[in-house]
Amino acid sequence: MNEGNSLYQDAIKQFAQAAHGHGQLAAAAGEAKLDNPLCGDRVGVQVAVASDHITAIAHETRGCLLCRAAASVMGLRAVGQDEAGIEAITAGLEGMLKNEAPVPAAWPELSMFEPARAYPSRHRCVLLPFRALLAALLESRRSRHGDI
Repeated sequence: MNEGNSLYQDAIKQFAQAAHGHGQLAAAAGEAKLDNPLCGDRVGVQVAVASDHITAIAHETRGCLLCRAAASVMGLRAVGQDEAGIEAITAGLEGMLKNEAPVPAAWPELSMFEPARAYPSRHRCVLLPFRALLAALLESRRSRHGDI
């Protein structure tokens, strides 16, 4: 199977290299670390939240181009979103990868992952940063509102 040309297009390489949001926050309201043991991807996400909306995000991502590009899109677009918005984007991305839904219109950059539809084993790579962000938001909510 040759994933090379179609899967790792220039947009994915550029987003992976840009690493929007890479780093750490001085004061995070929530954080989470997830990994994909099948391929070795690891994502740590920190969020700052005010009025139930993300005010800052940082991530440290080690992994394949797909995972790093997805984390970069997340770092670019997540500020201003609330937990429900991130859940909807994550579900939309998962649906797109399964060829069950169109690209989430609110985040058009996610269209660069359409070639990954053909590689179900790579879906986890794309979704891992978003799942880590949801886990960080859950931790933030628990710390702000008590254990839920």
